[in-house]
Amino acid sequence: MTKKLTAVYKKCGKWYTGWIAEIPGANTQGKTLEETKENLKEALALILETNKSVAKELAQGEIVRESISVPVN
Repeated sequence: MTKKLTAVYKKCGKWYTGWIAEIPGANTQGKTLEETKENLKEALALILETNKSVAKELAQGEIVRESISVPVN
């Protein structure tokens, strides 16, 4: 399964910052744009892995899971 997200990059002085618009906390920095892009992929992977782990811990007992769709502009 593939989900497209929005990566945003900005040059700040000698550094680049990058973040994922749809995922709070998924942000990073790097000395080059390429480094920032790689760092952001790693940061996003770690956040998703952590969120999945936390969700597993919280999902004890009877739970309901379903897909949800929301409009995005």
